[in-house]
Amino acid sequence: MFILTLIFGFLFGLILQYARLNKYNTISGMAMLEDLTVAKAIAVAIGVGAILLNIEISFGLASYHVKPLVLGGIALGGILFGAGMAILGYCPGTLAVSLGEGSLDALFGIIGGLLGGLVFTLLLPSIQGILGPDLGAVSIQSLIESKFLFFILMAIIGLVFVAAAFWLHGFEKQKNYRWLIAGILLAVLNTIVFAHFGSDRPIGASTSYPYIGDALAGLTQNDYFAKIQKPGHWELIFLTGAVLAGLIGSLATKSFKLKLVHENWKRYRGTSKTKRAVWAFIGGFILIFGARMAGGCTSGHVISGGMQLAISSLLFAVVVFTSLLLTGKLFYKS
Repeated sequence: MFILTLIFGFLFGLILQYARLNKYNTISGMAMLEDLTVAKAIAVAIGVGAILLNIEISFGLASYHVKPLVLGGIALGGILFGAGMAILGYCPGTLAVSLGEGSLDALFGIIGGLLGGLVFTLLLPSIQGILGPDLGAVSIQSLIESKFLFFILMAIIGLVFVAAAFWLHGFEKQKNYRWLIAGILLAVLNTIVFAHFGSDRPIGASTSYPYIGDALAGLTQNDYFAKIQKPGHWELIFLTGAVLAGLIGSLATKSFKLKLVHENWKRYRGTSKTKRAVWAFIGGFILIFGARMAGGCTSGHVISGGMQLAISSLLFAVVVFTSLLLTGKLFYKS
């Protein structure tokens, strides 16, 4: 299982790298509506993945892993996650790939994320009340009794997501379709990971941060660590594969470079390395704290949950992208 998980992470990293989905300039560009690559790839991954995954589950080859609809956590966590994503310019999973490529701001973001995960573990008992109410694992599939009607609706929703990606692409007037290939490959990879012969779970990344942070701090004798220990361990191996993909891929293409301040940051926030390092740390902290409040991140909630047509994940995606765009407008263009 260790080798298989490592391979899954390696393939995940290569896909992100192929379409530049892990790059600071790409994600911060999304926050400023200057680059829609991330939104297009995610829409395709959800659309294609929803069809593939639900067919797979209907044949008994996989199971649903729907995240609960915890309204407070998803709303507040989504706001924080979107803000952290805009400031940091990375997601929990893309941090690993960019670290492998030599992005030093990703390293500061990871350190901030580890602290964010640790602080969340410490504060969880006192903030538990604001995370609810918990309405359970609700999905479109669970709300529709007729399997025939569900599959018709699922196909329509899947096609709408793909059509939305092409609609967004029309605004950019670009001939590059790597986002499309990457979105399809992410859907296929996640479908394989979901399978009983794969890992029997969705792709995810953010749980590894409190898992590592708590372990380093010796904060392992608590209910939350016991809950995240198994998924956190899996995601640690998975992200190790992503780091290796970033390193090997960048070395193979001769693009490996130690870099702290990227072009978009220089344009809007200046050339100070200290300033970039501090904000990357802050962004990483906010990102992971928000992810833990919501119970997932871009890969584990938005894509994996979106493929399952989970209400919690679709709501989280809306909150995250709204917060991402608002933060991008305030943090960069002001």
